[in-house]
Amino acid sequence: MSRYLGVRVGRVREQAGLLAQLRNPPGGRDARIMLRALAVDRTGTGLWAASSVLYLTVVTHLSAQQIGVLLGTAGVAGIAGSPLAGRLASRFPVRPLLIGCHLLRLVTLTLVLLCTRFEALLVVVAVTYLGDRAAKTLEMLFATRAAGERRAAYQALSRSAANAGYGLGAGLAAIGLAAGTADAYRALILGNALSFLVAAALVWRTGEPGGVAAPGPAVRAVRAKGPWRDRGYLRFVLLDIPMNLDDSVLGVGLPLWLVSRTSAPHALVPAFLVINTVLVVVLQLAVSRRAEGPRKAARAVVLYGVLLFVSCALLAASTGCGTWTAAGVLLAAAVLVTMAELMRSVSSWELAVLLAPPDERAAYLGVAGMSQSIQKSAGPPLLTGVVMAAGPAGWLALGVAVAGLAVWQRRCCEQRLGAMEAPEPVAAAG
Repeated sequence: MSRYLGVRVGRVREQAGLLAQLRNPPGGRDARIMLRALAVDRTGTGLWAASSVLYLTVVTHLSAQQIGVLLGTAGVAGIAGSPLAGRLASRFPVRPLLIGCHLLRLVTLTLVLLCTRFEALLVVVAVTYLGDRAAKTLEMLFATRAAGERRAAYQALSRSAANAGYGLGAGLAAIGLAAGTADAYRALILGNALSFLVAAALVWRTGEPGGVAAPGPAVRAVRAKGPWRDRGYLRFVLLDIPMNLDDSVLGVGLPLWLVSRTSAPHALVPAFLVINTVLVVVLQLAVSRRAEGPRKAARAVVLYGVLLFVSCALLAASTGCGTWTAAGVLLAAAVLVTMAELMRSVSSWELAVLLAPPDERAAYLGVAGMSQSIQKSAGPPLLTGVVMAAGPAGWLALGVAVAGLAVWQRRCCEQRLGAMEAPEPVAAAG
C-alpha cells in the first residue's frame, strides 16, 4: 500500500511540475507568448488540413490528379523553406523574419480564395508551404535562443501546444464540413488566413531572443565553412529523414493498411489521430525530461528505431487476425508509433542543435529542418508504392531498415559529440 501511495504521490508531483512549466516555460514571458502564437498558427493548420482537399474539389473544381500535383509540388517547395530561413536568420533577427512568414501566408491564403485557375493556385499554394516550413524553422530557432540549455523542455511544450491547436482546428473544421457548402469551405480557409494575422500580432509582442548560446565548458565547435560542406552534419541530416517516417506511417500507412488489408472496422481510422493527439499533449513534456542532454538524446534515436520496428511488426501481423483482434493490434501499433514520435521529437532537434557549430547554428538548423520536409514528400510514395505493395514482408523490411539506420545514426552522433568534447590541440613549442 505504501509503495502504491508513493507512486501516486510521485505522479501528482510530476503533473504539478508540468503545469508549473506550462505557466512559466523556459524563456519567460516571450516564450509564453510564442507558445500562444504557435497554438494559434497550428489551429489554422488544422483548419487547412481538414478542409483543403474538399475546398479544392468543391469550390475550385480541380480534379484528383490536379490536386495531387498541386500538393506534391507544394511539398517540394516547402523543402526549400527550412534552409532559406536558416540562411536569413544567420544574417537578420529572427522575430521580424517570423512575422514576415506569418504575413506572407496571410496574403497567399487570401489569394487562394480569389484564384480559380490551376496554374495560379499551384504558385500560391507552393509559396504558402514554403512560408510554412520557414516559419517552423524560425520558431525553433527562437526557442533555441530563448530557452538556452532548457530547449528540450521548451520543445516539448511547443509540441503539446501545437498538437492542442491542431486538434482544435480539426474540430472547428468538422463544424464547417458538416455544413458542406462552398461558403462554409471558404470560411474555413479564411479562418486559417486570419490565424496567421493573430500569430503575427502575438510575435510582435515578444522581444528578439538572445544571441547564439556558447558551447559548454568542455565543448569545442567543429570547424566548418557552412553546413553544405560539413559532411558529418549532412550525414546526420540524411539519416534523420527515415527517423521521421512515423509521420507517414501514422497518417498514411495505418489508415490505408486497415482499409485494404485487414478486416478491422473503417470507423477506427479517426481513433489513430485521437490517440496521437492525446498522447503527445499528455506525455511529450514528461518524455523530454527523461531524454535531455546529448547522450540521452542519442540513445533516444535507438529507442525510436526499436519502437518503429515493433509497430511495423504489428502491422504485418494484423492481416491474419479476426476483426476485433486486428482492431486491437492496429490500435497498439498507433500507440507505439506515437511513442516513437515522442522519441524522435526529443532527439532530432536536440541533436541538430548540439552537432552544429554554435557560431553557425542558424544556417545549420535550417539545413537540418529539411529532413522532415523531405520525408513528407517521399514518405507517402515509399509506403504506398513499395512497402504496402510488398505486403507484410514490406513492413518487416521497413522496420528492420529503420532500426538499423537508428543504430548507425546513434554511432555517428556519438562520434561527432566525442570530437566536439575533445580538448583543443595545443601547438608544440618551437
